[in-house]
Order: sequence, then C-alpha cells, then structure tokens
Amino acid sequence: MSGDGVILRELSGLDELARAEAFQVEVWGAGEKPDNSDIMMALQSEGALVAGAFRGAEMLGFLLGFPTATPELQHSHRLGIHPDARGLGLGARMKWFQRDWCLARGITSVRWTYDPLRAINAGLNIGVLGAVCHDYLVDYYGPMPGINAGLPSDRVMAVWHLGSPAVVARVRGTAAVPQAEAGQAWLQIPRDIDALLAQDRQTALAERLRVRAALQSAFAAGQGIVGFDRARHSYLLG
Repeated sequence: MSGDGVILRELSGLDELARAEAFQVEVWGAGEKPDNSDIMMALQSEGALVAGAFRGAEMLGFLLGFPTATPELQHSHRLGIHPDARGLGLGARMKWFQRDWCLARGITSVRWTYDPLRAINAGLNIGVLGAVCHDYLVDYYGPMPGINAGLPSDRVMAVWHLGSPAVVARVRGTAAVPQAEAGQAWLQIPRDIDALLAQDRQTALAERLRVRAALQSAFAAGQGIVGFDRARHSYLLG
C-alpha cells in the first residue's frame, strides 16, 4: 500500500470484473464498448493481467494486458484512470506494476497502441516509461465514440522493452531530459487535443494530418519516436 492508501493488485472474481466493465464506460465515455466480464475472466485464466487500483472498495484505475503469439511479449489492451483520481500518478504506477508482473513471468516486452496527439499519453508512454514507436496505424479503430470521437482514430504502436537501458534508467530515477543529437529532430504536438477539438474541429483535423505525415515520413526513413519532452509537448525522432 502506498502512502495515499491506494493498492494495486490483480482483480479477483466476477464481481470485480463486472465493476471493471462498468469502469471502462466511466473512463472512456458513453457509447464505449467495454471488454465484458466474461471475456476478461477467460483471458485472465489464460494468462492475462487484469488489474486495478483501489482505495478501499473504490476502483480508481484499471489495466488489461493479454498474451500474444510471442511468449515473451504481452499486448497491453487498456489502461484507464477514473477522472476523480487524475493527478495521483496512477497511470505510471500501474504500468510499473505491470512491468514487475511481466518480468516475474518471463515476459520481457509489452506493446500497446495510443493516440500520438494526446500529450498526456505521450508523456507517460514515452517520457516516463521509455517506450519507443516505429509503426503508424491510420484510422486504426475506425469511427469511435466518447472521448475519441471527432477525429480519425490514428494510433502509434508503443513498444516497451522492459529491460532496456532507457527503461532501467527510469526505474532507477537516472534518466536524463532528452536532447536532440545529430540526425534527430523535434516534432511538436498540441498541448491539449481535446480542448482544441472542442474549440476548432478543422484545426484539430489539420493537426492530425500534419502529425500523421511527419511520423509516417520519419518511420519510413527508419527513424522512430525515441523521446518526449513534456514541457515542450514534442516528440524526439531519431
């Protein structure tokens, strides 16, 4: 248990899995199609990680990761934090919980998709955790409801090499602020894509297309996302 009384643990039993099903709609919004409790129970029995963050009986966070065709690789399908629990650092804490859980079972890499326009997600996935990206997925999920509505559902594939020097440095607290070296470049993204989308849909779409073109070009040239400066909300490409 942490000093704020939050416990991170695997979910147990259908009641908790049913709570996780409802929790997904609370986080991602009306119209979200959650992973249902029956599916999660089956996945858990086959080696998936189904975890939550709790303060007492209250669920504050949810994480679902499942096995892939590669035994040492897990796909991280969902990570959600309740709006009332934002600011507690639970996203990072749950990912570090996932890392420990995976390493204890011989899993050395985790991958997941995220929206490259979401600076908060980029700050966590790239800046805090040390994941890297080399694949761009155009309109990956098609039209989406809730907080994802209004833009093509482009995603990048984040790959988290759990034992890499970059990740180990973050575990030890010795990671340096990213600096562009020869052959590297910065790519800025919106500070808050949700606010921009609410204010000016056309500009938000233009930003989607601008960042899409820049990342596709970089990836085609053999570069990847190797860092993120949260103060500048900018990717480091190299």
